[in-house]
Amino acid sequence: MSPIPIDIRRFEPVLPADHRKSGVLILFYPDERGAFFPLIKRPEYVGFHSGQVAFPGGKMELSDADIIQTALREAEEEVGVDRDQVRVLGRLSDLYIPTSNFLVSPVVGFLEKRPEFIPEANEVSRIIPTAVPLLFNPEIKKRKMLTIGKSMNLDAPYFEIDGEIVWGATAMILSELIQILYPRMK
Repeated sequence: MSPIPIDIRRFEPVLPADHRKSGVLILFYPDERGAFFPLIKRPEYVGFHSGQVAFPGGKMELSDADIIQTALREAEEEVGVDRDQVRVLGRLSDLYIPTSNFLVSPVVGFLEKRPEFIPEANEVSRIIPTAVPLLFNPEIKKRKMLTIGKSMNLDAPYFEIDGEIVWGATAMILSELIQILYPRMK
């Protein structure tokens, strides 16, 4: 799910010394219709991730004990979930994003019941409840040319979820999640 041209810096064996760490939370929860997880849409602003769809998460702070605590804290701040209620199940592969110099660590968690989401208006313009089985619908996987900034064009594979384009790092993380879940969904 990586856009083309592929940024080979993503695959360098040594990360830049000044890279920043971030944690995102893939938060599974039950709903009367099945298993879900939230995606968020970022508001429009000047910056790398303006208007993009992502998992709740963000930059590691000095006060965070580890990247898992970062993901839990950020999810609590952005969508209002109680971090103490989240059962951490594990992590997916770290993903380096050269354009923003972030090493993203996806953390997988679970809540026993559907949370009351409260979007933080400065960081979240929309919460998108996403049904897990939707990921296995081949019709949501698409491709288009995206213009980034004033002059960068990318041939980007993406997932269309609830009318939104989910591409880049979030799509790559979703792709790994699909690979992990697929054998269990048969």
